[in-house]
Amino acid sequence: MARKKLDLTYITNDSKRKTTLKKRKHGLIKKMNEISTLCGIESCAIIYSPNDPQPEVWPSESEVQRVLSKFMEMSEQKQSRKMLNQESLLKQIIIKSQQQLTRQRNENRKKEMTHLMFQYLSIGKVFDNPSLIDLNDLSWLIDQNLNEIKKKMTMIQIQEVSSVTENGGEHGFMHHVQGRESKIDTLRSNIDP
Repeated sequence: MARKKLDLTYITNDSKRKTTLKKRKHGLIKKMNEISTLCGIESCAIIYSPNDPQPEVWPSESEVQRVLSKFMEMSEQKQSRKMLNQESLLKQIIIKSQQQLTRQRNENRKKEMTHLMFQYLSIGKVFDNPSLIDLNDLSWLIDQNLNEIKKKMTMIQIQEVSSVTENGGEHGFMHHVQGRESKIDTLRSNIDP
C-alpha cells in the first residue's frame, strides 16, 4: 500500500508537532546509523529542538567533536564543494530538468520527422503543408539516414574485401561490387527523369 503524499507545512497542533518531531528524530538517527554502518562513512548529527535545553547528538559528543574537527581541517574549497543550500539545490534540479526537456523535445522532433519521411515514402506526397522548418529538419534527417547507410555499405564492403582476400582472390569481389554499383546506377537513372 502506497503512503499518501506528505503535506510539508508547519504543524500547528502542538501535541501532533511534538509527536512528529520525536518520530522523525528517531527515524533520522536510525538512518544515520544505517548509512554509517552499511557504507563505512563517518557521520554525526546535532539536533536542536525547542523543548530540550541541550541538543541531542549522535553517536556521542566526543565522536561529533572528532568528525567536526576533521571537517574544519579541510580547506574551504573542499568543505563547500558538495554543499548546497535550498536555492542552489533548486537551480541544479531546474538545470537538470531543462536538459531532460531539451533531450525529450529533440527526440520527439526526430520521431515526428521520421513519421513525415515515411509518410512521404509510402504515399508519395507530404500532407499538412509542412513549414520551411519542417522541410529543413526532414532534409537533415534524410541526410543523416543516407550517411548511416553509406557507413554501413562501407563496412560491408570492407568485410567482403577481407573475406575474399582471406579466401585467396580479389577478382570475384571486384566484379561483385561493380555489379552492385551498376544496379544502383540503373535504379537512379529510372528515378531521375
